[in-house]
Amino acid sequence: MTTLLFNLCNGLILLAWGGIIGFPKQKVSLALISYPWIPLGLSSVYVYFIILSGGLMEADFSSLEGIVTLFRKATPESAAAGWLHYLAFDFWVGTWIIRHSRKKKISHKIIILPLLFTFMLGPVGILVYSIILLMFRVFNLANES
Repeated sequence: MTTLLFNLCNGLILLAWGGIIGFPKQKVSLALISYPWIPLGLSSVYVYFIILSGGLMEADFSSLEGIVTLFRKATPESAAAGWLHYLAFDFWVGTWIIRHSRKKKISHKIIILPLLFTFMLGPVGILVYSIILLMFRVFNLANES
């Protein structure tokens, strides 16, 4: 059941990312962008995997050694929970980037790169999007002078 549920989540997230990147104005994509359906679904499965793994009561998050120990003791369920944690947050950040870029009137074509980075390397996508925002701010200030 763990493998099936994990594979289902992985497959669905690929479809969701493909939709919001490639077809951002389609009805389904608009629904995924406007409300955190995907992160909520992934969060529910995350809770399921955390419960199956026995929770994280003994985990030490206060040191690097504690985190390494946590990874060494990983079970399939705790590893799946960890992966779903990334998937949920990265997707939420991706949809935030789209909503924010629309408010700033930044073309979707320009944010495809930060979205791809967010999908693959989470924080790198936020960094790339922030650089784009900075470039737009500098460009707009230069035009107003």
